[in-house]
Amino acid sequence: MLKGEHITKDFGGLRVLGDVSFEVKEGLIFGLIGPNGAGKTTVFNIISGLLKPTSGRVTFDGRDITNRPPYEITGYGISRTFQNIRVFREMTLLENVLVGMHRLFSYSAFSMFFDLPKKRSEEKDLREKAFEILSIVRLTEKADLKAESLSYGEQRKLELARALATEPKLLLIDEPAAGMNPAETEELMEEIVHINGKGYTICLIEHDMKVVMGICSHIAVLNFGELIAEGSPDDIKANPEVIEAYLGKEELSA
Repeated sequence: MLKGEHITKDFGGLRVLGDVSFEVKEGLIFGLIGPNGAGKTTVFNIISGLLKPTSGRVTFDGRDITNRPPYEITGYGISRTFQNIRVFREMTLLENVLVGMHRLFSYSAFSMFFDLPKKRSEEKDLREKAFEILSIVRLTEKADLKAESLSYGEQRKLELARALATEPKLLLIDEPAAGMNPAETEELMEEIVHINGKGYTICLIEHDMKVVMGICSHIAVLNFGELIAEGSPDDIKANPEVIEAYLGKEELSA
């Protein structure tokens, strides 16, 4: 579904990514891991169009999306969340999801101004769809509450719902378990597996190895901007280069 080919990214004289290639197969939960500063979020930013690679290319469903603007990439079927929660706290959960659906509105400014039947009908359909999306992350009962009333874990789930509102084929999730307690993390893992079961392909950045090893079927490991390992969770756990990247040589030999 998604392929990165020989991606390099330089910021001035600093090389953040060097010749990174990977593939995300349809229907799977793919994990992208590595120590802080390894280049993981830079990969996401290149995929989603927020950054342009210095060289290399990204293809999605056979289409070259390298250097395309974010709104076009979203239209092709890629959506993402960010490390920091970015929900609209003063808006209700339903309104947050509807904001994510803005590109699906097709009625004209004329219809909106005069509140014509086409506008009312389309808004009704989109509200029903927004409720369906909230049901996927099990927040339907709180649809009319303001986002600021949610717990931290629930706000993360709302972010997932808003990303799903763009009707993606591929969902990029950046460190969803950051700041969560063990109970929230466990619930999050169930939620991601549940979303994947609904037919969404998922690419996940995460530092919590319990999450990654527990739900990902394929994992790629970055270190200092280079891909050092790729394979199943068992392959990754047993890989000496991965162990060294996370623990260091001294700890590895101790």
